[in-house]
Amino acid sequence: MMVPIFATLLLALATAWMGRQTIAIACLIACLLLSIGLFLFEVYSPDYGFRMPWIQTQLDVGAPPSPARSRA
Repeated sequence: MMVPIFATLLLALATAWMGRQTIAIACLIACLLLSIGLFLFEVYSPDYGFRMPWIQTQLDVGAPPSPARSRA
């Protein structure tokens, strides 16, 4: 999947260098859409969907409180 992404990016750079701005912008948008598709494919899990539990920052209500440090 990375090959089509880099190919469209290379095509966008080459067409921009040759002065074809509209084609370059279209290739750049295609590269962005392919990158988003790859990201969603890599992140999705059939168990928990797109939730990404390894980066959750919510406070776990059921967790025991951490011991307080004494202020001596």
